[in-house]
Amino acid sequence: MNRMKLRDDAPADVAATQIEPTVLPEPAVLRLRSVHRAAAELKRGTPVLLRGESPLVLLPAETAGARGLREFAALAAAAPVLLLAPARAAAVLHRPVVPAVPALALRTSPALLDPAALRSMADPTAEQMLPEEATLAGECPDAAPAALALTKLARLLPAVLAAPARPDAAALAQAMHLLSVPALDVLAYPATMAADLARVAEARVPLDGAPDARVVAFRAPDSGIEHLAILVGRPTEAAAPLARIHSECFTGDLLGSLRCDCGAQLRGAIRRMGEEGAGVLLYLAQEGRGIGLVNKLRAYAMQDRGLDTFDANRALGWGVDERNFLVAATMLSELGIHSVRLLTNNPDKVTALAACGVDVVRRESHAFAPNGVNDHYLATKAERFGHLLG
Repeated sequence: MNRMKLRDDAPADVAATQIEPTVLPEPAVLRLRSVHRAAAELKRGTPVLLRGESPLVLLPAETAGARGLREFAALAAAAPVLLLAPARAAAVLHRPVVPAVPALALRTSPALLDPAALRSMADPTAEQMLPEEATLAGECPDAAPAALALTKLARLLPAVLAAPARPDAAALAQAMHLLSVPALDVLAYPATMAADLARVAEARVPLDGAPDARVVAFRAPDSGIEHLAILVGRPTEAAAPLARIHSECFTGDLLGSLRCDCGAQLRGAIRRMGEEGAGVLLYLAQEGRGIGLVNKLRAYAMQDRGLDTFDANRALGWGVDERNFLVAATMLSELGIHSVRLLTNNPDKVTALAACGVDVVRRESHAFAPNGVNDHYLATKAERFGHLLG
């Protein structure tokens, strides 16, 4: 696999602070690390400087506190706007908005620059105290997609304060021990992280229904999120083994939640692979179709208010499916598996794997009967997500 690296004539021990992007390209690991650290800072409520042609200072609405707002103001050259996904902006403004844009910018006022008000505008499950003066700003910053993408990487609600940075913001941020990250690296992070996954550990783990199984752990070089491959039998010796892409589901896989069919799909896939004698199940750390466990719980709360799983994600400002299936393709490649029979009801997984160079010989149905609680959930997957339940 082609991996990004320093030029051959660069010193092996060159420090990250010594690398000038205009002279030497940073290695992928340093770019991953800087984005990963920036996302962690946003999660702590600390501002981050987003570098690019028009640098922005960012602070998530969900984690903004008094100190973060003061630090944000110190780096800002003008009044901030609040960047929101269109679906969430429509709810805040109490009117429809143009949906075919990645983000919308709302004007702010002193009343809006308050931690409680910001959280209310970001989170539809919180107590709603939306100020009447919220209006659309004239223009959305060019770096708005990267700003929301970085907030999503932190698994925060995609609502972020953004302001043009002062001319001396880079030096000031360094003096204040605040991080900065290039916007282009943020946008490239999902693909770079997926392409640079590497095997880091494996062990034999006999499973119920598949005693001849082992688990292989994969990790990106920034030591971030880990994904697992469950190998049943010897799938690398089969021409096109059964394969299942399974996104982790804490509530379904571990707790046995009746709201979804994830637990049944996980155990059913392992059992079927055991019966056939070979298979690979890719267990991806992409909870809630990529929005994370906390946001999935918020989506559940929205579903309890009458939304389906499709609209609940959108109400939170997320896409209906935020998963990155390049992760699965990279894992298969690292395992030496290039052709599969994909165990899924989701045609998007077939398309995504094929687009990443995996030969999907056939789709194998993987449907389970409703349990009386998840009936509407399964119907929504068929009607709105296009799942083939047969």
